Amino acid sequence: MAEQHRDARNMAVSEGLPEGVAAKKKTNVRFAFACAILASMTSILLGYDIGVMSGAALFIKEDLKISDVEVEILLGILNLYSLIGSFAAGRTSDWIGRRLTIILAAVIFFVGAFMMGFSVNYPMLMAGRFVAGIGVGYALMIAPVYTAEVSPASSRGFLTSFPEVFINIGILLGYVSNYAFSHLSLKLGWRLMLGIGAAPSVVLALMVIGMPESPRWLVMKGRLADARVVLDKTSDTPEEAALRLADIKAAAGIPADLDGDVVAVPKRTGGEERVWKELILSPTPAVRRVLLSALGIHFFQQSSGIDSVVLYSPRVFQSAGITDKNKLLGTTCAVGATKTVFILVATVTLDRFGRRPLLLSSTGGMVVSLVGLGAGLTVIGHHRGGTAVPWAVGLCIASILGVVAFFSIGLGPITWVYSSEIFPLHLRALGCALGVGVNRVTSGVISMTFLSLSKGITIGGSFFLYAGIASLAWVFFFTYLPETRGRTLEQMGELFGIPNMAGDDDGHQQQSPEKEEKSNVEMSTSTAAANSSQQQQ
Repeated sequence: MAEQHRDARNMAVSEGLPEGVAAKKKTNVRFAFACAILASMTSILLGYDIGVMSGAALFIKEDLKISDVEVEILLGILNLYSLIGSFAAGRTSDWIGRRLTIILAAVIFFVGAFMMGFSVNYPMLMAGRFVAGIGVGYALMIAPVYTAEVSPASSRGFLTSFPEVFINIGILLGYVSNYAFSHLSLKLGWRLMLGIGAAPSVVLALMVIGMPESPRWLVMKGRLADARVVLDKTSDTPEEAALRLADIKAAAGIPADLDGDVVAVPKRTGGEERVWKELILSPTPAVRRVLLSALGIHFFQQSSGIDSVVLYSPRVFQSAGITDKNKLLGTTCAVGATKTVFILVATVTLDRFGRRPLLLSSTGGMVVSLVGLGAGLTVIGHHRGGTAVPWAVGLCIASILGVVAFFSIGLGPITWVYSSEIFPLHLRALGCALGVGVNRVTSGVISMTFLSLSKGITIGGSFFLYAGIASLAWVFFFTYLPETRGRTLEQMGELFGIPNMAGDDDGHQQQSPEKEEKSNVEMSTSTAAANSSQQQQ
């Protein structure tokens, strides 16, 4: 089978391609770049919701007279709702296509934002959160999928980091919206903050209409001629376009010698029972280590308290002694700007310095920053009835900025990259889906318990607790997670002791880098974002 696939690839390269055409086509790179940006802009919807709710919650609580527990549920429940959208988006995108799924995500979020903006009570606001959460879930899944499938190999790593970048841009826009509308009346201000979120979704839906469909989806539907057109526009060279088409045909089960504008795609039976058995029911020690590595990094990413800092930053700044709402929301904007700047740094350093150095330095920096934040808040808490403590206020502000900066250069983006790299190909879809589930559930628990936790052990004590969890994360990463940068699929198998990373029946077929790349794309329809909710952060 591997020999036939190599022959098909060689034949695809040799047919109809003149010599000396290997030079990269800059127009194609720009076209793929534009497509990736448009698709990744769906992630702005999630980021905007995170950012805007952090400030709007202050006004919602005052206007609707709701308790802290209701505020916690209002802010955190979106993580659980988004799971529904993420899992539904896989089948939806296979049915109607990636492009229409992006439009559907924008439409759903538009309805949710509209409902939240016109809410007159807490139940109606929660209904709007449910609808918006479904839209966010769709966006979380489809953005990295489309980007991975349309990007040329030479820039796929860079382009697939765009969803994470746009999440942070959305958070910053949400913070700016809080600041801009905070001067309006109480009843109007927070409703405009939430309702204005419908505007980006309309613009996005209109812009996406001009995007091409994913070439992989076109091949899945047997539309080879349309797929060739898209691949020719988004590949660096004609050779790469032919190779990508051959790989996608092999993944879809279309025989290499079957050609034409539109062909019949054979139905394939999946080995779901085998996947569940090898990954969950009776895994080998090596597979168990891979699974624990993926679930562990997802758990620690969220349990180290990043959502408490991002979602509740206005509350934290209030506790630090900043009571003026203009200064409060202005300082919160600095958090969004810091996250955005440092996620841009991460996009260019991830493949240069490796996973482990960035992960360990990021987590170590978060530990120091969380300890500083806990100490500053504790000092301020003991001086409530007395004079202000300017140095403690400064320490809190610097520590919050330090937390989001260190998170953005390592633990935030690397979680999604690492967990998608280490699974054998046939286990990758289920493994990454489990990682996404752990990530979203942990995020929901953290965001829905922060205020109650702060009342129980003080707000300073809460961040000391997060610092302790982050310390455990550092130990786990140092002792359990090996470096994976630049390793091929076979080398990854040697690293973890798994001889059959490709998942072939005989376990002896050699896996080419191109086939590995194809399989990386193949798994993307079954998992968000993974690369989601870049990743949420």
